[in-house]
Amino acid sequence: MDLAPVLDGFGVVLEPTNLLYCLLGVLIGMLIGVLPGLGPAATIAILLPLTLGIEPVTAIIMLAGIFYGAQYGGTITSVLLRLPGEASSVVTVFDGHALARSGRAGTALGIAAIGSFVGGTVSVVALSLVAPLVAGFALDFGPPEYTALALLGILLVSTVSVGDRLKAVTAAAVGLLLATVGRDSFTGAERFTFDNLNLADGLDFVPIAMGLFGLGEILYNLEERHRAVQAPSTVANVWPSRADLRQSSGAIGRGSVLGFFLGILPGGGATLSSLAAYALEKRRSKTPERFGKGAVEGVAAPETANNAAATSSFIPLLTLGIPANATMAVIFGALLIQGITPGPQLVDQDPELFWGVVNSMYIGNILLLIMSIPLVGVFVRILRVRATVLAPITVLITLIGVYTVRNSVFDIGLVVVFGALGYLMKKLGFDPGPLVLAFVLGALLENNLRRSLLIFEGDPSGFLTRPISGTLLVLLLVVAVLPVITKTVARRRAARPAETEELV
Repeated sequence: MDLAPVLDGFGVVLEPTNLLYCLLGVLIGMLIGVLPGLGPAATIAILLPLTLGIEPVTAIIMLAGIFYGAQYGGTITSVLLRLPGEASSVVTVFDGHALARSGRAGTALGIAAIGSFVGGTVSVVALSLVAPLVAGFALDFGPPEYTALALLGILLVSTVSVGDRLKAVTAAAVGLLLATVGRDSFTGAERFTFDNLNLADGLDFVPIAMGLFGLGEILYNLEERHRAVQAPSTVANVWPSRADLRQSSGAIGRGSVLGFFLGILPGGGATLSSLAAYALEKRRSKTPERFGKGAVEGVAAPETANNAAATSSFIPLLTLGIPANATMAVIFGALLIQGITPGPQLVDQDPELFWGVVNSMYIGNILLLIMSIPLVGVFVRILRVRATVLAPITVLITLIGVYTVRNSVFDIGLVVVFGALGYLMKKLGFDPGPLVLAFVLGALLENNLRRSLLIFEGDPSGFLTRPISGTLLVLLLVVAVLPVITKTVARRRAARPAETEELV
């Protein structure tokens, strides 16, 4: 591997402007992680218009900082207030708050900070080694391979992600339908435009993202946060003892590896990684009854895994042009707005951006470790600000921001429409993530599918004759059939004891 571009990437990160935006991104991310409900996807969507006025590499460094910074921010309220600020911090509540109630809030936050740093750093190192190899492999991809990969990505997001699978598949189907709006790039025919010129070029990503994740989340959280915030626990003795570090070291190591691999998986991400890491530690433990009552490993494992996953999810985005989760879909949109197309060519064509973003994560993780504990008091005070004050300001910023992108009143209307849709989806238990991911991948899927059929002269069996696309389609079939087989086996196992009882 040529180290020159890697070293040049550190030179890019250490430029004063990029360092400043990296710090800004991490701070915003921690703040957003503390505030329950908003999340990194919503924040990045709201800030998309602001990225137009700065350099692409600077913008993506800041957005990346928001993403992995939010993973630790959610830990603070999970431990101190039993209020997960971020979905990936839900399982941290179980043991983190139990530790806080026993007077060990500082230990929980210290272990979480160390685990986050280790998990993030291990994942960045692995990303630096793996990403160029994946990009080199992806150079062999043609339209059939991208068709199969896009299909696999959409299906994985719909079936692997946390939540109801049928609802996730429905949301993804709506996203694919929205991706067809506009003029057909092959025939020029207009589809679902209803003779409206504003829809002739299709729906723009920014209003959809800002509506679903920004306005929709704000409306939903206003309804949900009608309860008083309890007094936070006292933080003292932040640095964990040697016994705590020794006890949690295995959990941190396993969480780093598990989080890295689950972060690469479309639909995996930080939330699934934290859940899996917690379950693994509880299963491996000789005293599983400690979990939920203040086990240090119950904090170390999920916090390490979610930061590792947040970092590794950049691999499919930067090397294949496939966003692994909703936040990556929004960052994908930010790259497109900047005129950059993520994919296997990015490593060679724009090494400054690629290695600048990757290497910024080293710096960002160090900043997180340094700032995490001293700022706890500040973040808890911010949490006391009423939602009725924050929400109107955020809505105003959202609407002004979307207008400045194209100076279009129509886009403001779209934000309102998709904001209402996002609110209804949250109320009815639909995750908007699969919709946005399917919308982003929809154009990639359609264009490459039609190009592939032209190559194969209309014969779809041609996908199976190519090794990579054939393998991906086999994986697609496995992912589609596996849940059905698992459910069938589970039902039969449940039926056997009942049949045995009847015989007795």
